[in-house]
Parts: sequence; C-alpha cells; structure tokens
Amino acid sequence: MIKKHFHFSSSDGIHKIHGIMWRPDGENEIKGVLQIVHGMVEFIERYDDFAAFMCSKGFVVAGEDHLGHGGSVNSSEEYGYFAKKNGMGFVVEDNYRLKKHMEREFAGKPYFILGHSMGSFITRLFIMKYSNEISGAIIMGTGNQPPLLAGIGGALTRVIALFKGWKYRSTFINNMAFGSYNKRFAPARTPYDWLTKDKAIVDAYSADERCTFLFTLSAYKDLFGAVSEIGKVDNIRKVREDLPLLIVSGGDDPVGGFGKGVRGVFEKFKAAGLKNVSMKLYEGDRHEILNETDKKTVYEDLVKWLIQS
Repeated sequence: MIKKHFHFSSSDGIHKIHGIMWRPDGENEIKGVLQIVHGMVEFIERYDDFAAFMCSKGFVVAGEDHLGHGGSVNSSEEYGYFAKKNGMGFVVEDNYRLKKHMEREFAGKPYFILGHSMGSFITRLFIMKYSNEISGAIIMGTGNQPPLLAGIGGALTRVIALFKGWKYRSTFINNMAFGSYNKRFAPARTPYDWLTKDKAIVDAYSADERCTFLFTLSAYKDLFGAVSEIGKVDNIRKVREDLPLLIVSGGDDPVGGFGKGVRGVFEKFKAAGLKNVSMKLYEGDRHEILNETDKKTVYEDLVKWLIQS
C-alpha cells in the first residue's frame, strides 16, 4: 500500500485542505475509487485501517479533513469552525474538489463515496447535487432527526450568538446534541463509550485534541441547517433514482435512534422514488462500525457491495 498526504485549495478561498490517498502497490488492476467523508470532531487518518483493507482488495481510497478539522486548520483555534457563511456548502464543494482531483489520475474507474456520521449528512447533500457523477454511495452512521427539531436547534444557536458571537463554544448546545448518547451504556467509563465497544479506540479518541474540541455556534448552525435540508423529500428526489445506495449502521448507535432512525431514512429514500437502496444494521454495534469489535465483518460486507454495485 502506498499512502500519500497532499493539499488542495478549499472552495472558501482561504484554506488549504489536507487530504490523504491510499492506493494499492504493485501492478494489480485497480477496481475503483472510494472517497471517505469523515464525521464531526475527527479526522480522515482515523480511517487508516479500513483504507489499508480496501487497498488489499484493489481499491484506491481518498479523503480530506473538513474545514475546522484535522490538518485543514491554520491553528487549533479554528477547530470546530467552518466559515462565517455557507460553511456546509464549502465542505460539500471541497469534497467535490477532491473527487475531481482523484479523477484526474483514475479516470474511468468506478467512483464511490462513503460518509460516516456528520459525513453521512454531507454525503446526502453531495448526492443531491452530484449523483450523476458517482457509481454509488454508502450512508453510514446516519440519523433521521426531524427538520422541526433541527430548526429549533438552529434558532437556539442564533439566540446565543446574539450575546456570545458565532465563534462561541456552547456546552449547552453540545449537551443538547450529544448529552443523551451515553445513557444506554451507563455506567459509562468515558464520555465516548457510545462510539464503539473497543476500549482502545475510545481511549485513543479521548486522548486526541483533534477529537475532543467543541463545535462553535456557527458550525452547529451549519449542521442543523444540513439536517433540515437532507430530511426534505423534494431534496431527496434530486438524487438519480437508480443510484446504488447502501445504508449501514450499528443497531446500538444512538445517532440512528438505535436503528429506528436508520430505518426511517431508508423508508424516506424509498418513498422519494429511489429504486436501488439497501440497508443493514449490525446488532450490538455502536456508532463507529468501522472501529467495532466485528469490524472485519463490516469491511468484508462493504467491499462485497462495492464490487457488486
């Protein structure tokens, strides 16, 4: 496997976006490209193990650190901040820029996108614009939060921002978004037990400053706005109806309502007329199924779907 770090210009006109490409070494034929869209408060290199596995199966893997994350910040003060305006729009366009960058080298190869958690929301926005340009998408660790609740969340960020400013980091908003996630796993060993049953992964996450910052009010406003947009049936109908889509989550993932919300997304896609949608829940798995104790099973299932799609 060959691993390459690189940078490209963000659509915000300010930042350089950090990206990584993993590719198989040797002369074996490349089966396709998989672009990973990482989640909230993490970074793309956390997918190193999964990327290595995909390379062993003949796939090139690429991903970037979103604005406000990982190696795409100019200082640690920028963690958890996208932009003054249109933050989520920039993140979607940066992922499109990465796709165009990868296609220059791997033109003609099947091109797939996988989004996890907040990355699943970004991917759902992405396919509303660019589904004609990809071979399929994997929606992982997603949720089905009602647009009304997202609207309330957005309104609260605006009220607090009037007094504190958009770069303020609100523990109140953070607790509103994440406060209930650990309840099913009480007594919790850490604040992040809901991520995975693998304690080593949880401990590494807990110890990394790239995974423990709070989102700014501005970024929460962007996130709530994205949740509202992806829940609208008219927007889902912008996705080409024959796009191969796989929705996967842990059965014990609180982001997906322990399966209920994930099924809701699946039903919403079907109701919007999408004809090539499938869903799988991994019982007993928590939020990060790529970091779960049965991750090799998940890896094998995903590569099988990619090859068949």
